Amino acid sequence: MKILRLNLAGQPINWLDWEEAVCMYARDLVVWSMGDVVRQVYGGLSRISGERSIVELPSIIACGGQQLARPRTNPALNNPTLFVRDAYLCMYCGREFEQHALTRDHIQPTSRGGSDRWENVVAACRRCNQHKADRTPEEANMELIALPYRPNNAEYLALTNNRRILCDQMEFLRSQFSKNSRFL
Repeated sequence: MKILRLNLAGQPINWLDWEEAVCMYARDLVVWSMGDVVRQVYGGLSRISGERSIVELPSIIACGGQQLARPRTNPALNNPTLFVRDAYLCMYCGREFEQHALTRDHIQPTSRGGSDRWENVVAACRRCNQHKADRTPEEANMELIALPYRPNNAEYLALTNNRRILCDQMEFLRSQFSKNSRFL
């Protein structure tokens, strides 16, 4: 389970392991937090009070520091994240597939000047991708069932950790999804 890290403005930045979150607390960088406590970390005994230290880690923490951390503006494109964005559906035939049966299709083929970026790629089954070949969807007489889009940072964090997101984390992230999101 990961802890969602926000900047002071409440923008999601990244996922932290519990050890990284404890370090943020130890360095006094956590300014505010929200969500349920997901882990308690016990330390040693205080020489002064004799009490054992404990850090309770909530699911979402906002961290300060010398500079305001900024959300990603150009999230990394990779097939697993692309397939989650497209809900494991072939964007041409509309059928659902396992990850291993999907491919990355460039709407405007790279051999014809298309780029390898979020706005030009969709998940496609092997059959549809081979049928489309080195053509545009119009040339291949194929229609997209949904338009591609670049996820914002909140969506990207949901895409990259989609099977382990806690309810309060997802609720927070959803509040920042774009209108194009397929997660709404």
